Amino acid sequence: MESYQLKNGTKVFQYGLPIETKAVIAPKRKMKLKCDLDVKFQKDGTTISIELLSEDRIYGLGENLGGINKRGRIYESYCTDTPSHIEDREKLYSAHNFFIVSGKVVRGYFIDFPGRITYDMGYYNQKDINIKIYGQNFYIYILEGEDEKEVSSKFLEIIGKSYVPPKWGFGYFQSRWGYRNKEEVKKVYKTFKENDIPIEGIYLDLDYMDNFKDFTISQERFSGFKEFVEDLKKEGIYLIPIIDAGVKVENGYDIYEEGMKGDYFCKDKEGKPYEGVVWPGKVHFPDFMKKETQSWFGDKYQKLTDCGIEGFWNDMNEPAIFYEQEALEKAVEYAQKKLKNKNLDVFSYFKLKDNFTSLANRDSYYKNFYHEIDGKKVCNEKVHNLYGYFMTKSTYEALRKILKGKRFLLISRSSSIGMHRYGGIWTGDNSSWWFHLEQNMKMLPSLNMCGFFYIGADTGGFGGNCNGELLTRWLQLSIFTPLLRNHSAMGCNNQEPYAFTKKVLKNTRNLIKARYSLIPYIYSEYMKSVNHYHLMFQPLSFEFKDVLAKEIEDQILLGDQVMIAPVCIPNYKGRYVYFPEEMLEISFMHPKKMIGIRKKGIHYINYRLEDFKFFIRKNAMIPYVKSCKNLKKLDQKNLKILAYVDNEAIYNLYDDDGISYDFIKGKRFSTRIKIIKKENNYEIKVHNTNPSIKNIEFKIIDSENHITEKDISFINKNQ
Repeated sequence: MESYQLKNGTKVFQYGLPIETKAVIAPKRKMKLKCDLDVKFQKDGTTISIELLSEDRIYGLGENLGGINKRGRIYESYCTDTPSHIEDREKLYSAHNFFIVSGKVVRGYFIDFPGRITYDMGYYNQKDINIKIYGQNFYIYILEGEDEKEVSSKFLEIIGKSYVPPKWGFGYFQSRWGYRNKEEVKKVYKTFKENDIPIEGIYLDLDYMDNFKDFTISQERFSGFKEFVEDLKKEGIYLIPIIDAGVKVENGYDIYEEGMKGDYFCKDKEGKPYEGVVWPGKVHFPDFMKKETQSWFGDKYQKLTDCGIEGFWNDMNEPAIFYEQEALEKAVEYAQKKLKNKNLDVFSYFKLKDNFTSLANRDSYYKNFYHEIDGKKVCNEKVHNLYGYFMTKSTYEALRKILKGKRFLLISRSSSIGMHRYGGIWTGDNSSWWFHLEQNMKMLPSLNMCGFFYIGADTGGFGGNCNGELLTRWLQLSIFTPLLRNHSAMGCNNQEPYAFTKKVLKNTRNLIKARYSLIPYIYSEYMKSVNHYHLMFQPLSFEFKDVLAKEIEDQILLGDQVMIAPVCIPNYKGRYVYFPEEMLEISFMHPKKMIGIRKKGIHYINYRLEDFKFFIRKNAMIPYVKSCKNLKKLDQKNLKILAYVDNEAIYNLYDDDGISYDFIKGKRFSTRIKIIKKENNYEIKVHNTNPSIKNIEFKIIDSENHITEKDISFINKNQ
């Protein structure tokens, strides 16, 4: 074992010769340190045990089911195409191996290993965490701090800053697998426009491709694609096409032929290009472990950027495999030869069924193909969790070069820590279930802890049939998530805001308009979190240390200003909300906005479908502006402030051009607002460097529910 220390005090223990994932970018300094973990090597891997005290809570692990507190469950870190997110599912699309144990002491642990890991978080034995690493070559990072926020910040610091999308990436996006041609896409935009619903763009699923082939456009369904893209961009509408990991095996298809000629594909045991089956049929998978492949595949995105595209979503990059040809043939043979003319009992029937329903994503497939790493042959199973990460890294690096300093939207379904620097993620193929709405909220802090900030779920649910009530309630949460996309599957009911009743249309339109009003605030909180290595979303327990705050998981904090408490149960007209301190109830759809101060404790809050509620903390404020049709029309000239001030409140509204990377060079705007209560009045100080802001309207309330309104105007001067 080798040991190291990082600049911020993080301890690093190296076992064997790990594959370098580049998840951590902070430099290591060799130092003799003692590891107090119970690490045991076995024939098939390594086990680690960590003692749990009765009051300990476990946070983190990114994209996973269960509560914000991960204690009492089993998790598996192995990127898998898992379309049915049922309650006891142990693995999803991503592998995020950072977690915090919080009790009498607070410690963070990151296992830097690209293969399979299982976590028993006090499931079989409540007094222990038992971890199994399926290998013996890995790093363990141990981080200590005063509290969960400090440990989280230290981890964000060592893994590097998160991906930053363009500001238009914070708008509302509509999507559906099943917009079959450009006429249907145009109709979607036209219907949004006719119904006065703001929209930023439309995601294109597989429908735009020629027979599911990457970097192709169906001339039958999407002819004149470049003109189509540019015409929509003139309206402020962006198209975001999908790219899958598998490349169709087809002579005459340029991507396939280039991949074969350049030796860019993963190999099977015999050294031939590995063959799996996905959407187009038989495919080869690019070997993203090779830098040459990353460069080659990344450059192909220019086929679409040349048409005006400025955003992509990488999908099926766990990689998903529907089946291997041999496995399918065995299932068919069993059905045709062994069961023909037989009277099946229940067990014979189950075996027949399972032979087909278990075809997809079998563990055995990932033992059958290989990557080349530093000239060595490495089985996918050993580096499985890097595939989506390195695919998105190749996309990011190519787009940085192709788009020459212009930011782009990029999300991926599969990821591991490290990929957060190159793109965002959506949380996979969820369903139109109320349970998934609540799960969406619980994932937000966990994903932030693992470095992922540009995040969101498929609002309304991807699979199943969404109704108007569920879509409305989901939007009441998604208004705050950086990625806001309504996406549904072919074969399910349409769930665009206009697909339901007039009442649902009115409610959802108002919610999307509220999103655009709050974009200056959401963007500011996003950028400050990324730049300063702190969480955008937090559990209540990270800020408040009482018992209820530690146990309540259907309320979370956004920044230092807001508490979110959505309704996640059907037919409810409100909910009980716990207030760990006095807060201001905001009813954003109400003309007055401010409902009043809620005292510390538990209160029942009326929360109707036609409303949008959240809570501002004491001595805090939030900015908002007039809504707009899309970010191209955003006008920040008249900024409005809602504030709850008893003593003193300070807010710094961050902004930049939203398009370039000049913010890295320090080219950004700041509107620093300070409100000081002085007896029955307020002193307001504003230092503004944002030329687009000309006037600020203040609405301030104190703990006695006294409201004060003030205006400050300034042109090219500081106050």
